Amino acid sequence: MTALMNRDEFRTALENAIKGKSANKSPFSVAWASGQLSRAHLARWAENHYHYVGPFADYLAYLYARTPDSYTEAKDFLLQNMFEEEIGGDRHTDLLIRFAEACGTTRERVIDPDNMSPTTRGLQSWCYAVAMREDPVVAVAGLVVGLESQVPSIYRRQTPTLRDKYGFTDEEVEFFDLHIVSDEIHGERGYQIVLEHANTVELQQRCLKICEVGAQMRLLYTTALYHDYVAAELPLSDLKLAA
Repeated sequence: MTALMNRDEFRTALENAIKGKSANKSPFSVAWASGQLSRAHLARWAENHYHYVGPFADYLAYLYARTPDSYTEAKDFLLQNMFEEEIGGDRHTDLLIRFAEACGTTRERVIDPDNMSPTTRGLQSWCYAVAMREDPVVAVAGLVVGLESQVPSIYRRQTPTLRDKYGFTDEEVEFFDLHIVSDEIHGERGYQIVLEHANTVELQQRCLKICEVGAQMRLLYTTALYHDYVAAELPLSDLKLAA
């Protein structure tokens, strides 16, 4: 039988559950970081990404409602995260739409759910299911550790290219700059919640599994963007690694 891990062992196991499955490995991310995408490709990304991250406060709200009142710090974190998404300063979705419009698409196209791919719809549905059905600690592991904690490493590779290759302004890429900072904080707080409250062997194992699945879901979603929108113009054989 698997033994209960201490905090250091469990932290390492959580990180290893995600390792090797980062969305940075998808062909869409590789093409982005190396400057091989067009603005039209980036517009398709924004139209899809809106329907994944747009409801993030909703995912957290369902989770918040099911989190025990005794988990005071966890509930405070979820509430703060929701506030930052929807109210704190510029709404994150508005920043994403600003970037999308700079890529040549429109607010109307971005918010229209008919413009997301079936794989994006699947990721959105998975997030709702996790938020509504999983043990709250397991849900934090999936949504915050498995998904949100990846964001800074992804955007740190992509954002310089947006400025240097594509010529976007600081205002147009504010969505990315903001998430490099905020999601690093959110990811770490998610880790701390899971390390504190996954206090049985069963909970630890469920958290490890959902982190792995969450990372796989984001990688699948990003890979599908390449096949749906880019592959016909940029075959895999023409992809080059970013410097």
